[in-house]
Amino acid sequence: MRTYDLSPFWRSSVGFDHLFDLVNNTMNDSDTYPLYDIERSGEDQYQISLALAGFSPEEITITAEQSTLTVEGRKANKGVHDYLYQGISMRPFRRAFNLADYVQVKDATFENGMLKIALVREVPEVMKPRRIAIETAGSDNQQIENQQTEQKQAA
Repeated sequence: MRTYDLSPFWRSSVGFDHLFDLVNNTMNDSDTYPLYDIERSGEDQYQISLALAGFSPEEITITAEQSTLTVEGRKANKGVHDYLYQGISMRPFRRAFNLADYVQVKDATFENGMLKIALVREVPEVMKPRRIAIETAGSDNQQIENQQTEQKQAA
């Protein structure tokens, strides 16, 4: 496994510490349970699918706060079993996903042991690019004439 030295970035940047923490945490995350996919299903639409065989929807908790989506699972009743072989892991888990700005959880569905969480990025109108009209500088007479012409066309 490769290790990366991020100290050159720390020395030459200000205000990106959250981003560096994300990179560090991602590189150090070795837990692979439960298995999951992250899929882009449209320009601003995403889907996270988690393989949760053996769990029921009542044993799963999904929490969305600010920029983090957390999925937790805990079996309610383990019961007494005499397994000869247990290959299906049903241990408690907690999986956290970091969400970009303006990414919101749309809905979640559970079907055939797969938890699917739909996400959508909804950028507010004030944050979207907009075209700015360019006015020409001219004499006051031209501006008055232009305003009168616009008023006649509107009427």
